[in-house]
Amino acid sequence: MTARPLDVSTGVPLHKQVEDDLRRRIATEWRPGERIPAEEQLCAVYGVSRITMRQALGRLVQSGLLVRERGRGTFVRDTALTAGARHVTSFTTELAQLGLVAGAKVLDVATIPADEPTALALDIDEGDPVVRVHRLRTGDGRPIGIQTSYLPARRFPGLERLEIGDRSLYGLLRAEYGVTPTEAVETFTVGTIKGRDAALLEVTPRACGFFVERVTYYQHGPFERVISVMRGDRYRIRLVLRNP
Repeated sequence: MTARPLDVSTGVPLHKQVEDDLRRRIATEWRPGERIPAEEQLCAVYGVSRITMRQALGRLVQSGLLVRERGRGTFVRDTALTAGARHVTSFTTELAQLGLVAGAKVLDVATIPADEPTALALDIDEGDPVVRVHRLRTGDGRPIGIQTSYLPARRFPGLERLEIGDRSLYGLLRAEYGVTPTEAVETFTVGTIKGRDAALLEVTPRACGFFVERVTYYQHGPFERVISVMRGDRYRIRLVLRNP
């Protein structure tokens, strides 16, 4: 395996050059379901550090082009199974566009160590502190979903002490920290809602719902990972498909 030479004189970050070349390989060389070379091998091929390679691979995972499987490696994902992106808006704005009044009840706010999936999504080290914001979201006073956001504590110092309530989290981050989302990658799956989640959402146990993972970016990289459980009878996805 050989790689295109990287050019430090262009001003394009090395991780972006690596990412672009890996995108080319995914499009032209590697098949869906194929395991790609190990991270250490890729570092040797491209002549970059592990951190640089981790950034490039992390972006491709969040873009839905690659998928990591614990204990097995990293594989090319069949992108036909990945839902398309929508506008990057807050839940508050999204519901307002549907004519509903968004609300929220804070269930818990805490600073915890990042687990492996959160660390990979946020491009931080496992165990780094993240602020977890756990909220019940409502539309016109009725439960719609449960959202758990994870944000790097070092990027948002003091966030756990702010009064979040039913405010738009993106509005708060914009006002307090100057962070505005520019891009998000969402992955939807369908499953059954169980236990405490079912009670909070006021549905019968094992009712169907959407399980959504969202990673949100701003100009300097990922800043939020969100895990949501949404009522299937109150939340729908509408995609507009067009030929190129």
